[in-house]
Amino acid sequence: MIKLGYARMLQDGLDGGHGLPRTRLAELAGRFGAVQDEVRRRRSAGEYGFYDLVRQAEAVGEIKRFAEGLGQAHDHVLVLGIGGSALGTKALLNALRRPAWNEWDDEGREFFPRVTVLDNVDPTTVAAALGRIDPRRVLVNVISKSGGTAETMAQYLVVRAWLEEALGPAAYRHLVFTTDPERGALREIARTDGIATLSVPPAVGGRFSVLSPVGLLPAALAGIDIEALLAGADRALARADADDLLRNPPALYAALHWAADTAIGARINVLMPYTDRLREFAEWYRQLWAESLGKRVDREGRTVHTGLTPVAAVGATDQHSQVQLFMEGPFDKVITFMTVEDLGEDVRIPGPPAAAFGVMPALPPDLAYLPGHTLGELLRAEYEATAAALAQMGRMSCTLRLPDLGAATVGEAIMFFQLAVGYAGAWYGIDPFDQPGVELGKRLTYAAMGRPGHQAPPSPVPATADET
Repeated sequence: MIKLGYARMLQDGLDGGHGLPRTRLAELAGRFGAVQDEVRRRRSAGEYGFYDLVRQAEAVGEIKRFAEGLGQAHDHVLVLGIGGSALGTKALLNALRRPAWNEWDDEGREFFPRVTVLDNVDPTTVAAALGRIDPRRVLVNVISKSGGTAETMAQYLVVRAWLEEALGPAAYRHLVFTTDPERGALREIARTDGIATLSVPPAVGGRFSVLSPVGLLPAALAGIDIEALLAGADRALARADADDLLRNPPALYAALHWAADTAIGARINVLMPYTDRLREFAEWYRQLWAESLGKRVDREGRTVHTGLTPVAAVGATDQHSQVQLFMEGPFDKVITFMTVEDLGEDVRIPGPPAAAFGVMPALPPDLAYLPGHTLGELLRAEYEATAAALAQMGRMSCTLRLPDLGAATVGEAIMFFQLAVGYAGAWYGIDPFDQPGVELGKRLTYAAMGRPGHQAPPSPVPATADET
């Protein structure tokens, strides 16, 4: 079970002058009843669709049959998607498969396929992927809930032509679409061409869809236990049923971040896991936090221009880049550390190697403590020292303590943050599930590419005017 440590969000856990006063906890707890009631009411109205993902036995059965059947006929899975259709899959693979998964041989991957996720339309990346993947041995999973995402459909058209050039009429057998159950271009193409499909639940938005077939199919194809993922998510959901704020971790997390923003101006939120295996998780969190909470208007239509700015970092790497800013820059940040009690393996640090002629060089005195310890011990010490130093400087932080990096724990962490975003929407009084700013960008892209019915964006300023 994941634990949330929040003492260093409070003044008495910092330098006494910064952070939230402890009395604020009681105030937040007193207001939480109304927040919990609103979330439950809106959930009943269908807004919080991701809650229901822990109960999808039919979809899980379909995914497992597909992965164990047609999925086993391929040694490479190519995922086409962008945003919520790709970031969650990358987070699952990074956390739950061996590092450098695609570089291992078949035995090293336990005979599960390699996985490549194309989440952009950069032609150099796409061309390189198609140049190294064998079209005869690939399964292409095209993911778009709407079936009309310009980037994904462009990828699909390129990849479909690549498959047909190599395979002819059999190309459709190497495709599976994850899309809306009834509507959209992908659904129509699937009906016409007999392409296998999985459905995205209509009530689940893209950035909340990693625990739907969007993320579960690629995960299952790569050998990840998807039932354990959902069991962990259910564990987080059960804890969110508590009406006592201090016993409801995702609600408390949201409340503290809302209070830090509105009372202190800490509008920048840093997620800093102390393991490379959660690097992509931090990238997934960035979209979830930014797209859900950055809004121009509240639910009453009032202009608020609210939102928390998410930043991804990784310990201990970013102690040598971003932490200087966190330590001595503006008091506008909350750091969330993620630590893992059992990383699954460790590496002992040996003594210095023997030098020429048998002379053993000594390590400098300030490094002599390293031999005999492990890299895991060093990583934990780095986290503890960084968190303590930030506290001494009056910088707010909290810690999510994960017992391990098994599928159940990762599923719990995913649901924890999705729940926190849902609660934050209630605290801010905004809709955390729409994305009007993104939709505007899509419309202007359509216009720039000449799509009928869309007005072209203003011409760019001539390069000679304000460009050097």
